[in-house]
Amino acid sequence: MNFCFKLLALLCILSLPIKVATADTKKSQTISEERYQKVCKWGIFNPPECKKERVGRSVEKDKKIQRNKKVNASEATESVNMSNHADCKWGIFNPPKCRNRDSRYKNNEKILVKKTNNRNISNNSNNDISFYTGQFDIKDQVGDDETTLLGVEHKNPNLFRNTILGKFSPITGGFFTGKGASYLYTGVEGQYKLGPINFLPSFSPGYYRQGDGKNLGDALEFKTEIKFGFDIFENSNLGYSYSHISNNDWGSVNPGADNQSITFSKKF
Repeated sequence: MNFCFKLLALLCILSLPIKVATADTKKSQTISEERYQKVCKWGIFNPPECKKERVGRSVEKDKKIQRNKKVNASEATESVNMSNHADCKWGIFNPPKCRNRDSRYKNNEKILVKKTNNRNISNNSNNDISFYTGQFDIKDQVGDDETTLLGVEHKNPNLFRNTILGKFSPITGGFFTGKGASYLYTGVEGQYKLGPINFLPSFSPGYYRQGDGKNLGDALEFKTEIKFGFDIFENSNLGYSYSHISNNDWGSVNPGADNQSITFSKKF
C-alpha cells in the first residue's frame, strides 16, 4: 500500500512539467487583444506575433461588428433598390430622396471616386467612340456640293475636367464625304445633362482636304457643333448633331458648310 502511494505521487510530480509546457505552448500561439492593438497597427510591417490567434476580444466588440455588418447590408440593399426607382434617373434633377442613391452610385458609393487635380477618373470605361452619318453642306443653294458624310469620334472619359463652366473633355475625330472631301479635327467638348437629355456643345479646329468636294477656302477650318443625345442602353447613346465649318475669313473665300448627322456613341 505504501509502495502504491509513493508510485502515484511520483507520477503526479512527473506530469506537472508536461502540463506547464502545454500551457506555455498554447500561450505562445496566441496574442492578447490589448497587445494586438498596441503593436499590430503597421500593416505589412507588423511583427510576426500579429499572425497569432487573438484572444480576449470583448463580446461587446463582436456584437458591435455584427451590428455594423447588418446596417451596411441594409443600406446597400436600399441603395440598389433606390437606384432602380423611376424617380431616380434624372441626374442632378433627382428629388432629395435619391441623394447618393441614384444610378451614379453603387452600394452607396459614388462610381466616380478618384479625383486628382479636379479630374474625375471613371472605373468603368476608358474609351467613348461615336459613329455618325448624315448630310454635308445642307444649305447649299446651288445643290452641287451637298452630299453624304460618314465619320468617327473618340473621347477618353479619364480626361474629363470639371470646371466652373461645367464638365469638358478633349475630342478627336474625322469624317469624309461622298465627294472625296475629308476633315480631321481635335478640340474640346462640353457635357451637360438636362434630365434625360445630354447636351454636348463642342469646338474643334482641323485640317480640311477638298478632294472633289466643296472649296471651303483654306486647309485650316473650324468646326462648331451642338449635339443632343439620349441614353438608350447602358453605356450607349443615340443623338442628333448640327455643325458649321468655316475658316473665320482667313482663307481666300469662306463659303462655310452646315452639316447634320445622326450619332451613335458607345463606351468601352
